[in-house]
Amino acid sequence: MVTQLYEDALRPTAVTGPQFTLLQALKVASGASQKQLAEILGMDSTTLTRTLALLEKRGWLSAEPAADRRALRLGLTKAGEREYQRALPYWQSAQKQLKQALGEAKWNGLIDALTDTAEAIR
Repeated sequence: MVTQLYEDALRPTAVTGPQFTLLQALKVASGASQKQLAEILGMDSTTLTRTLALLEKRGWLSAEPAADRRALRLGLTKAGEREYQRALPYWQSAQKQLKQALGEAKWNGLIDALTDTAEAIR
């Protein structure tokens, strides 16, 4: 249901929830390798590769050789940055709606529980 809330909010854009998450991660961690992104997001390599390919196909992903030529430094192209900025208000609207529905205490509890879960799994 939470995923559907975000998907519905993002519907007016060309971005899905997982694509937005990746755009946001690339915005924050520009220059990260695919391995680093997978660790940050807790995603398996296959899912990440598939989503990155979609971003690349749309012209939203830049990939430059890293110091270690076996890896690529990933980031957003100008088109990717524009798409992220265009989708951000829709995502923020869904975030605000969920936060208001839960209330501050439950929202904070949810964030804490998710953070603890991610740390326990790693």
